[in-house]
Amino acid sequence: MATTAPLIICEHCDCVYEKATLAKHQKTLCIRCGGVLQRYNGLTVQQRLALTFTALMLWIFANFYPVMSISLKGLKNSATLWDSVLALSLGPITFIAMVAAIAMIIAPIFQLLLLIWVLSHALGNRRAPGFRFCMRWLETLRPWSMLEVCLLGAMVAVIKLAGLLDVLPGIGLFALAILSLMMIRIAGRDVRDLWDIQ
Repeated sequence: MATTAPLIICEHCDCVYEKATLAKHQKTLCIRCGGVLQRYNGLTVQQRLALTFTALMLWIFANFYPVMSISLKGLKNSATLWDSVLALSLGPITFIAMVAAIAMIIAPIFQLLLLIWVLSHALGNRRAPGFRFCMRWLETLRPWSMLEVCLLGAMVAVIKLAGLLDVLPGIGLFALAILSLMMIRIAGRDVRDLWDIQ
């Protein structure tokens, strides 16, 4: 018997289910493999767009303000994310610099710009031009955005260097920490819900 209800496919085992309306703190699981099918999001289009613009501002702070400052015997130096990528590119591991640039800088900004494009049109209850292309790229970029890995590396560096030098976390590090959490919230798996908003 044919159904007109919206369907959802388990990304782990390809089982097909009818979408359910969820209440706060609820989620649906696949009966076959136990994978999460849906989670309650609770964000309106306006709230998502506001959080995306906030994340864009945080991305600017994280990329153009120092992540940490190091001082020793009156000599002081500070580094941004761009400085770390540049330092990697000058060494023998140039490929790692490219991967770091994609994971820390390029993938997150493309995610944010695509989200702003899609959500700004969704405010008027219409699909953005190139909606399918944007949604595919949002899904493709999600695994490449590794801000939390970058944050963990920066925090380890601060802790390790603290015993040898005077290390001060910068504005960029705090912005990176908040941005990492926000990217999980606005550009995680829940981004698939935008198909239903349109």
